[in-house]
Amino acid sequence: MPHDVSLITTIAAALGFGLVFGFIATRLKLPALVGYLAAGILIGPATPGFVADTALAGQLAEIGVMLMMFGVGLHFSLDDLWEVRKVALPGAILQIAAATGMGMALAHWWGWSLGGGLVFGLALSVASTVVLLRALEERGTLDSFNGRIAVGWLVVEDLVTVLVLVLVLLPALAGALGGNAGDAAHGHGAAEGGVLKALAVTLGQVALFVGFMLLVGRKLFPWILWQVARTNSRELFTLCVIAAAVGIAYAATVLFGISFALGAFFAGMVLRESELSHRAAHESLPLRDAFAVLFFVSVGMLFEPMILVEQPLRVLAVVGIILLGKSIAAFALVVLLRYPASTALMVSASLAQIGEFSFILAALGISLGLLPHEGQSLVLAGAILSIALNPLMFMLAAPLERMLGKNKVLAAQYARTADPLAELPMSTASSKLEGQVVLVGYGRVGRNIAEALAAQGIHYVVAEQNRELVDQLRQQGIAAVAGNAGEPAVLIQAHIHKARMLVVATPDTFHVRAMIETARALNPDIKIAVRTHSEEEAALLRSERAGVIFIGEQELARSMAAHVAGEIGNTHASHA
Repeated sequence: MPHDVSLITTIAAALGFGLVFGFIATRLKLPALVGYLAAGILIGPATPGFVADTALAGQLAEIGVMLMMFGVGLHFSLDDLWEVRKVALPGAILQIAAATGMGMALAHWWGWSLGGGLVFGLALSVASTVVLLRALEERGTLDSFNGRIAVGWLVVEDLVTVLVLVLVLLPALAGALGGNAGDAAHGHGAAEGGVLKALAVTLGQVALFVGFMLLVGRKLFPWILWQVARTNSRELFTLCVIAAAVGIAYAATVLFGISFALGAFFAGMVLRESELSHRAAHESLPLRDAFAVLFFVSVGMLFEPMILVEQPLRVLAVVGIILLGKSIAAFALVVLLRYPASTALMVSASLAQIGEFSFILAALGISLGLLPHEGQSLVLAGAILSIALNPLMFMLAAPLERMLGKNKVLAAQYARTADPLAELPMSTASSKLEGQVVLVGYGRVGRNIAEALAAQGIHYVVAEQNRELVDQLRQQGIAAVAGNAGEPAVLIQAHIHKARMLVVATPDTFHVRAMIETARALNPDIKIAVRTHSEEEAALLRSERAGVIFIGEQELARSMAAHVAGEIGNTHASHA
């Protein structure tokens, strides 16, 4: 029976060539996603030979974006987003403004219209959440404080870009900016009642969606997941998870005007309320990885290699804004918001790429008659090159941080000596600062450990990078100091020289060796317990005699607390 096999052909070609080129990339010590991008270029319309269906590949990539955003939602709660609001919200908005200004200046130099420059600048300002997630997952820092800031920053970027700029301002202002006013109104309805009316309608839709997810979805969807889990059918459970991710994302777009990606993100956040969220993340992981490959392959299919030959200097300028301009602006903003250099470097590396929302903006600019076709090609070229080079930016973060730490002038410039949260209050009882536990990190694991220590009357001091969290702890009467515990000043403020034990409960173990060196230099007899996220890192830490190593999350919280309590003993109960 004759039938259309274009979907099967596209999937087979994308996954097959993705496997081959991904394998070659890893053998060459390059990220696998570079191979996926190369596979997309090979099967795309810009190269001779077999050409996959670009439209179908784009839809498959959209599913990949949904599943990836759903996955991060399963690990990222509203509480996490609320914790980083003071840096993510102003930082993302100011960074969008700075990067958009750079893009507009470049477009003006090239002789483009004001509207074309605006769309071009906006497209360069928005980083890819999918690329960021892959980078953080590969490094095991997705659940760290710096990782939560980076994810929260990009979520704010997506909200601002999609909900305000794409759905409201650009369509409404297209005519005034020299575009097609008729096309602006078509499909958006932004020009009919003016910008304010369109903004009110859009924000109302967003409020309805968020309200529904918080009031109804937060209870309904976890309950449905439990009902399916009780059938003891793994296939039904996996189907329920995927159906929730794709179904909620689709409904959010059709009913509330929310993008697929953000709808899936909120779906993951409401399902995180269920105790089965870890199982849901595990069961959906293979499908998420497969469709993530399709996303990168589809990006490669859109690329026109001739732009590198025809406009090499313009491509270089675009890549410069993405890799350097945005990174420098983000670094400066984070430091000005009084966060440590390690956080600034993480956010800078995270923003040094563009992706899916940049494509949406470029396509919208073309449809509104604002952006020239050359602009879309430059955006795609910038996306391809920045995604391929983004791992290098993360690799450069470590030596840059070491350089900042060794340079006394820079270290003094970026130190937060005037920050009251960086020092313990003078009112802290001296009895709590002798023989205490220095607890680095107050996330899910650190919180459980702290509760167990408090229950047994063991004093502790928390060292945490989240300034808002430190402020909350102090209001509760808990001794806490803000800062990166890899910096000696932070451990000194926590009175490490008088501590009985150092407990590293943060998943971000990049600075563990610095913490251990400082602790042992100031307190040679101190005992140490360290959390890690991989067997390889655990083996390395054991070889360096870092102390007792724990792997896992819930299990390690209970085990570490029991270990600490056993080491310290109950002798401190009388000091409570």
